[in-house]
This record gives sequence, structure tokens and C-alpha cells, in this order.
Amino acid sequence: ILTILGNSAVLATAVKRSSLLKSPELLTVNLAVADIGMALSMYPLAIASAWNHAWLGGDASCVYYALMGFLFGVCSMMTLCAMAVIRFLITSSSKSNSNRISKNTVCILIGFIWLYSLLWAILPLVGWGYYGPEPFGISCTIAWSKFHNSSNGFSFILSMFLLCTVLPALTIVACYLGIAWKVHKAYQEIQNIDRIPNAAKLEKKLTLMAVLISVAFLSSWTPYAAASFWSIFNSSDSLQPVVTLLPCLFAKSSTAYNPFIYYVFSKTFRCEVKKLQCCCGWRVHYFSSDASAENPVSMWSG
Repeated sequence: ILTILGNSAVLATAVKRSSLLKSPELLTVNLAVADIGMALSMYPLAIASAWNHAWLGGDASCVYYALMGFLFGVCSMMTLCAMAVIRFLITSSSKSNSNRISKNTVCILIGFIWLYSLLWAILPLVGWGYYGPEPFGISCTIAWSKFHNSSNGFSFILSMFLLCTVLPALTIVACYLGIAWKVHKAYQEIQNIDRIPNAAKLEKKLTLMAVLISVAFLSSWTPYAAASFWSIFNSSDSLQPVVTLLPCLFAKSSTAYNPFIYYVFSKTFRCEVKKLQCCCGWRVHYFSSDASAENPVSMWSG
């Protein structure tokens, strides 16, 4: 519920100010699409299976669930990587160079991200890697336990781990460390904090927001990655069901965090959420066309 409501608010805000969106903000929209896509395509089936105490739908639904999870998971990771790279380029370049990152460039990048994610998601369907149920039995993912006795599966998991996890994560860390160093050097040159331009303060806030989004995602998925890699080299029976269940739930909760981060750091998003709340309250409780005209909230108030 939190994922759908929060990311729907993000998408509604993006639609309302679509003509004013800057090119890096398109990646934020793409991240919201991936999060809400995961919630809509996967979570209802997992919740129904939990109530049933067993997986519903058989092998076909298991493969579908695992494919959706892999598709949206890789898409989110690569989107965060692209956000870090673009934020680094904008911070490190002059204003004239940063303007070269156009909306068309970002749209092409988003298209590449989805194609890349789709490629990895369908590889297990064509024979490289496997999909299967989780050890606790009410969710499906990559069949980690099959990889310790299969060279085909092991080569897939090793390639996926390097190209979809390690390299993007290292890129994210390197970009934000580079940004932190640039900001530190820039602030050292300005002795008086009151003389720091508003644009520089805004850039610092946007960078901090992007860092928190990446940290939240990586922190959510790290316990699941650790449990999964344990299953590669050891029997799944060596872990209690709750030990495999909790990291899975924690990883899926990553889709709900981003809107809260936007709400804390983005004044524009806060104003739009308040306007949405007023609009919904007016529709439910009032049917007067004059109610929404009083005390309007401007999204450009700073």
C-alpha cells in the first residue's frame, strides 16, 4: 500500500509538471515506475500465497513472479547507477557542459536500462540460469540452490553478480565519493557559509537525496544477497525459513522508501502531495467547486 500510494504520488507530480521536468528527474520517474511495477505485478500473488501457506498457481506463476522480480530489480539498480553517473557529471562539469545532458539522452538511457534488464530476466527462460521457489515456499526467484552443482547456473550467477550488482554498486560509490570530494573542495574555497550560492546549496541537497535513495536500496538488498549466496554454496535446509523470509521481505520493502525521501528533501514534492491530499479530501467530503480555490499552494514558492 505504501509503495503504490507513495510512487503514485511521485508519478502524479511528474505528470502535472511534465513540461518543467529536468532531464535527471526522468530517472526518478523511471525508478518510481519500476517500484510500482514490482508492487502491482508481484506483491498480490505473494500475499495470497502467504495466506494460503503455500505457493499459488504452480510453476508458471512461479516463473512469472521470479521474472518480474528480476526485471524490476535490475532496472532499479541500473537506474540508481545512471542517477549517480549523471549527478557526478553535472556536479563535475561547468553549467554549459551539464546542459548537454538533454531529455532525449536520458530517454535513450532509460530505454537501454529496460532492454538490459529484460535481457537478464529472460536468460533463465532460454537455458542460462534457473527460476524456482524460495526456501520458505511462498515466493519465487532465481534458483540459487541449483547453482552449486551446475556449471551453467554458476556461470550465470557469477556474471549476473558482477554485471548487475558489483559494477553498478562500485560505480554508485565511486560517483558519490567523487561528488563529496568536489563539494568539499568547493566549500573550502568559500570561507563564509553565508556566501554559498543558493544553487550550490540546492545541488548539495539533491546529491544527499540521491545518496540516501541509493543507500536505502543497497541496504535493503544486502541481507537478501547474503542469504542467497549462502544458498549457492550450502544446502537451503541449513537456514531456518525465517532466516530466508525476513531478508526477502526487507528487500521488497525497498520500493516504499523513495517517496518518503523525496518528501523530506523536496519542497516541490511536499507541496504537490499536500495539493493531492486537498484534492482527494475535496472530492470525498465536499462537492463544492469553490472549496479548492481557497488558499492555493504554489509549488514554485522556493
